Amino acid sequence: MEHRALPVPDGLEGERVDAALAKMLGFSRSFAAEIAQGGGVYLDGRTVGKSDRLVAGSWLEVSWAEKAGPEIVPVEVPELGIVHDDDDIVVIDKPAGVAAHPSLGWEGPTVLGALAGAGYRIATSGAPERQGIVHRLDVGTSGLMVVAKSEGAYSALKRAFKEREVEKIYHAVVQGHPDPLAGTIEGPIGRHPGSEWKFAVTAGGKPSVTHYETLEAFPYASLLEIELETGRTHQIRVHMSAQRHPCVGDTMYGADPRLSARLGLERQWLHAMRLGFRHPATGEQVSFESSYPADLRHALEVLRT
Repeated sequence: MEHRALPVPDGLEGERVDAALAKMLGFSRSFAAEIAQGGGVYLDGRTVGKSDRLVAGSWLEVSWAEKAGPEIVPVEVPELGIVHDDDDIVVIDKPAGVAAHPSLGWEGPTVLGALAGAGYRIATSGAPERQGIVHRLDVGTSGLMVVAKSEGAYSALKRAFKEREVEKIYHAVVQGHPDPLAGTIEGPIGRHPGSEWKFAVTAGGKPSVTHYETLEAFPYASLLEIELETGRTHQIRVHMSAQRHPCVGDTMYGADPRLSARLGLERQWLHAMRLGFRHPATGEQVSFESSYPADLRHALEVLRT
């Protein structure tokens, strides 16, 4: 059994217990909620639930049983492309259908499993099941990811993502035609009130900013270039859905399944096209690009004809 006693800082005044534990101890939000529901969280000696609010200056005590994280299973993923590799980082071109790291409920291949299967040594920083991972792509999103190989690279890249110093450019095909053709979407993103697996624009969410520009328009859809200013889970998918222009193929967020079927898509048309950042060891500004995979190219050809 693990036990921690922590003072509540001013910055967490009014924060929910589960959200605060996730920030203070690095727990997932769901694991923090599980601890609170089991009676393992105390505020100044009083048992509190997951949705109770913290008071700055109080003492938060937490007791929990260690829980083994999902195991990283080495696998072969022939489609995983190595775009760049050095002593500190490896930049990969992730295919759709591969998760960034193991998680409860996911039994498919992962980026970490593929790298382990190929003999890569990754930084040990981070939670055991996501060591070296400094950012993620959804399972159904293809494109560029950087993984830290050295501990110094992990720290530097985590800071760069947090400080919004990383260029993250995506291409997406969305239903309809955004009006205006270029603009900025701002809307706080948090858990969807009706689904454990979805997110939504909600008053209690985290500030989220998405910039977009229309590159090409089709009768039923538009090809957009999107730059993320923030990096929330499902951010592009949630923001475009909130504008009534969901990513084509993204039936979870309201895309028309008939159009997906006509285009032969089994996932959202969303690709991490370009990734740029300052190299954590050399300080040099580096940038990498990725081409569309075959399924996205085919969908575009159908739209153009």
